[in-house]
Amino acid sequence: MHKDVKREVFAGRRLRDGSTIYWWVEILAIVAFYLVYSAIRNANEGGATEAFHNAEALIDVQRHMGIFVEETLQDWAQNFRPVIIAMNYFYGSGHFVVTAGVGIYLFVRWKDDYPLWRNTLAITTSVALIGFILWPLMPPRLLDTVGGANFGFADTLAQYPTFWSFNSGAVAEVSNQYAAMPSVHVAWALWCVAAMYPRVRRPWVKALFVAYPVMTIIAIVLTGNHYILDAVGGALILAIGYGVARAVTRAGRKPSASGPALEPNTT
Repeated sequence: MHKDVKREVFAGRRLRDGSTIYWWVEILAIVAFYLVYSAIRNANEGGATEAFHNAEALIDVQRHMGIFVEETLQDWAQNFRPVIIAMNYFYGSGHFVVTAGVGIYLFVRWKDDYPLWRNTLAITTSVALIGFILWPLMPPRLLDTVGGANFGFADTLAQYPTFWSFNSGAVAEVSNQYAAMPSVHVAWALWCVAAMYPRVRRPWVKALFVAYPVMTIIAIVLTGNHYILDAVGGALILAIGYGVARAVTRAGRKPSASGPALEPNTT
């Protein structure tokens, strides 16, 4: 590789506070973080009995609030096979694809804002581990696997075609089946809209980002992977993650002497 090309590829992006970020360092850090997160998450599954009792307690709360409607919604959706299959694919891949796309976009177009939102996502995801470890929660799709339980939920990922299911060999062995509260899917979706909404200009693009967390909540419910209050938990951990990130992030945060924090954007 020519020296100039090599320098160009590995050159960092200078932020307004004087610090520098490198795309290859970011990728290595993100991969390392996710591997550690997954190892901790999957090593602290908790017992089925405890997870089932926690689910019963949460369902009682939702019944008291009048929002235990997950099974009714799933029953309705199962009359429309394409809807369920679409939700399976959306649930299984959307949060990775969209979140990665937003992260790349911020790095490329909003480099000074990128460290804050990267830290927000990392802290939010880390906080989720506390819920998984301290309060294992059996998702709706597993409730009827407990003797005597008859809630009527289906495991749509197992019943309908998709890339993967929690019942497949490798996934079943490494995935924490009781990491339901809070919903990281919802937290990441809300992170995407919070990061992008003020940075895009076209109304239809804004509308798509607003719709994204709504569709995520629909997907986690229709696939039987979460309760409605899990989505509330996802919103809560994002608020915590953003608050902590605002307090600790310094890179890119120094006020610019030549203009406002938001840069011109034609998207």
